[in-house]
Amino acid sequence: MAFRKVAKGTALVGVGAVATVFGLSQLSQYRKKHGHLVAVEALECKPLKMQSTLPSRESQLQALRDTHEFDILIIGGGATGSGCALDAVTRGLKTALVERDDFSSGTSSRSTKLIHGGVRYLQTAIMKLDFDQYRMVKEALHERANLLEIAPHLSAPLPIMLPVYKWWQLPYYWVGIKLYDLVAGSQCLKSSYILSKSKALELFPMLRKDKLVGAIVYYDGQHNDARMNLAIALTAARYGAATANYTEVLRLLKKPDPKSGKSRICGARCRDVLTGQEFDVKAKCVINATGPFTDSVRKMDEQEVPNICQPSAGVHIVMPGYYSPDNMGLLDPSTSDGRVIFFLPWQKMTIAGTTDTATEVTHHPIPTEEDINFILTEVRNYLSCDVEVRRGDVLAAWSGIRPLVTDPNSKDTQSISRNHVVHVSDSGLVTIAGGKWTTYRSMAQDTIDAAVEAHGLHAGPCRTVGLLLQGGEGWSPTLYIRLVQDYGLESEVAQHLANTFGDKAFEVAKLAQVTGKRWPIVGKRLVSEFPYIESEIEYAIQEYACSAVDMIARRTRLAFLNVQAADEALPRIVEIMGKKLKWSEQKKKEELAEAKKFLYYEMGYKARSEQLTDRSEITLSPGDIERYKKRFHMFDKEGKGFITILDVQRVLESINVQINESALHEILNEVDLNKNGQVELNEFLQLMTAIQKGYVSGSRLAVLMKAAEENIHRREKISVDRSCGGL
Repeated sequence: MAFRKVAKGTALVGVGAVATVFGLSQLSQYRKKHGHLVAVEALECKPLKMQSTLPSRESQLQALRDTHEFDILIIGGGATGSGCALDAVTRGLKTALVERDDFSSGTSSRSTKLIHGGVRYLQTAIMKLDFDQYRMVKEALHERANLLEIAPHLSAPLPIMLPVYKWWQLPYYWVGIKLYDLVAGSQCLKSSYILSKSKALELFPMLRKDKLVGAIVYYDGQHNDARMNLAIALTAARYGAATANYTEVLRLLKKPDPKSGKSRICGARCRDVLTGQEFDVKAKCVINATGPFTDSVRKMDEQEVPNICQPSAGVHIVMPGYYSPDNMGLLDPSTSDGRVIFFLPWQKMTIAGTTDTATEVTHHPIPTEEDINFILTEVRNYLSCDVEVRRGDVLAAWSGIRPLVTDPNSKDTQSISRNHVVHVSDSGLVTIAGGKWTTYRSMAQDTIDAAVEAHGLHAGPCRTVGLLLQGGEGWSPTLYIRLVQDYGLESEVAQHLANTFGDKAFEVAKLAQVTGKRWPIVGKRLVSEFPYIESEIEYAIQEYACSAVDMIARRTRLAFLNVQAADEALPRIVEIMGKKLKWSEQKKKEELAEAKKFLYYEMGYKARSEQLTDRSEITLSPGDIERYKKRFHMFDKEGKGFITILDVQRVLESINVQINESALHEILNEVDLNKNGQVELNEFLQLMTAIQKGYVSGSRLAVLMKAAEENIHRREKISVDRSCGGL
């Protein structure tokens, strides 16, 4: 108690000093400015009208081709580009947006899933008296509150624990976190608080106990990033923006300015990636919102322009949900190399990341084994020794490219800008770069402001503060109950639909097929352990999904949660899409192959395969080798040195267990390293070594063979469902 009083006293001194320097005058000025903006909007703006029906992709492409001239053409369908489209169209500007891939296919779907102000940036602002960093944190905290308000179905506050292992750090961190609350002001989500050691372990029982002093808990927001991005783009489309994914820009169009004679950008030559058809989109202003690809579009404008983007790769991993509490995250403020690591519950799994390493710009970033192991090592440092952190428990892994930028408007063009940068070229190209997910709306506002000024566009004021995104208007925390009662959906599925589609969940439920069971009445799952149902695939096509990768990565999040589950769901997803989109058999095969390639390289399957290869060393003890040989020979009765599907079927039939041939083929294929249709003894021993070392977990063949051995005389049924097996 005495220590807590001392800590609080220390904190009050720190809070008072920094608040005097940074906070009070700026807080008052910010609120006056924001209040004035809202008052102007209320007085001057006409009510916005949203279309009840989402235009089809074909009609959007038709609008791009047929419109004589748009006011604004935005290149890039990530969070910032989609935010620009929504900002522009709600100001009354004739707006177009094109995206080469799918909405949120790049960095915007590969974030840490946090909506935050940036605790570490506030620390820098205080330690270095950096007013720019302070303003950036303040802006982000305002945007955090706005994002939680406009998409309540996709976002929620999340408590995050900062464990403390040294006594002197407790008041130090407590002051910093309390300042974070203070800067947020009236938009503070919930007040931070100190926990004793026992209370911290009660809330986060997986935490390392030894030397733990206590913990501090603060609040930030969390969201479904890809779905949030899509909601922004769909909302813009419903307000009248012509938005089209899978539409790439081939080159920028230019014409001479009649007044100055200089060449000015007047649109772009575009190509529908799906059909190959090319067409021109004319616009008074073109905005470059392409994230890591900022420089490639800038060079379309001026070939000799210097690069401003300095890409950095951030790797995340997903582990089973039992690694973290359901509603408590963890922050490691100082890793072994000075980075910050978050360890967060997300979609009933646990997400850990991120790294920060220089990289090349690529459409297909790949997570490296080095980065995966770095994250695992840091996680081990904070979790109890009772929890074995296994490499095999990594269910998915991905890399996102963060587009750090230098400011071309600054005299110091070598210095990395921590904030976003808006630049207008001599030919009129407006580039928005840098920034972070949380501040997408203010970035879009600054960009459209710059475009309106540079091109003399007639537009109203920004109207996106407090503007609800699609699905948010009719959502409530109890909406899922109506889905259960009205349609007969499982409670878990109903909650998922409500928290993904908001008030549009009823449209998805209407498409759900009857299961033929007593319960649930409707809603066939794509895979047993996740709440995604088949009708989501049909509905996603209406929301511009065009490929199987769109479905597993962004319309559902299967690829980000469990790549094995995503792989299992793919055949059914392709079948449903093929029927709706009238794909040929060849097209179905191509989609399946492309999606498997995506899982293999970009979502961690490649890293998984490297854990178990035909060159893997066998390091089992002699006793273990004999035991596993005996188990293997129970299936290999003829002493061939390998087992096939027929061998497994024979043993299972002897104990009255039926597993269909396709399932058995999948089970053996997981271990068949040389892909010859059989599992050799050496491969089996390599598998058991990998399991023993924690490199592989949840192998269905290993579970099946062990269960068969134990139950050969008892004739018990053997489960072959995946047991949270990882990469």
